Amino acid sequence: MPGSFPDLLLAIDFKSVRDFFHDGGIFMYALALTSFVALAAIVFKVLSLRREVVIPSQLERDLEVLEQRGASDGLIARFTEGSSPLARLCGVAVQHRGKSRADITEAVQASARDEIVQLNSGMTILDTVITVAPLFGLLGTASGLVVIFQGLGDTTDHNVVARGIGRALDNTIVGLAIAVPAVIAHGWFSRRIEVLTSRLEVLLSKVARTFEAAPSPATPPNLPRVPEKP
Repeated sequence: MPGSFPDLLLAIDFKSVRDFFHDGGIFMYALALTSFVALAAIVFKVLSLRREVVIPSQLERDLEVLEQRGASDGLIARFTEGSSPLARLCGVAVQHRGKSRADITEAVQASARDEIVQLNSGMTILDTVITVAPLFGLLGTASGLVVIFQGLGDTTDHNVVARGIGRALDNTIVGLAIAVPAVIAHGWFSRRIEVLTSRLEVLLSKVARTFEAAPSPATPPNLPRVPEKP
């Protein structure tokens, strides 16, 4: 089959790739490792920030039904079965069912801080890549300049000078090529987290309002004491 993955692998000149990294010096290998880390972090965030993972559509519909028809045991049981952030936060609200809205909101917000931390997991790696990749490229550029100056002696070696210039440019380009996509991905993920957090806040406010109105166990009224007859 033309254009298949094995054909693409055969089309790659691995010797040229190996020579490219070898000529780039040790910092080129550091840049290659940085690129793999950045790619892994981006893939992880793409998978973990899917809407269906954070706010399942079925659970969101159940919340709409809950708000319209009131709490029911069958519907509430679904909140404790899910593993999404929305399901876990709804489970916290269920545990405080029947309390005041302030108490339910406070309990949910305390747990929501941990969920937000989980949503931001992996962002620190991208921050590090954004900072480190250009620095590795700069170090590679400096190592290329060293090679250039070595070639500029009493008898100028043009091959050494050319190799130094190539090393300097290659490291600079690769460092920026890693940092730019990482910056774009970081901005998109940050915005995605803000949107999901805002939606969670709206849904959980409905949950707190619904569970506040849920009936709590009845308590006997405090009747006035009848004075005993002498």
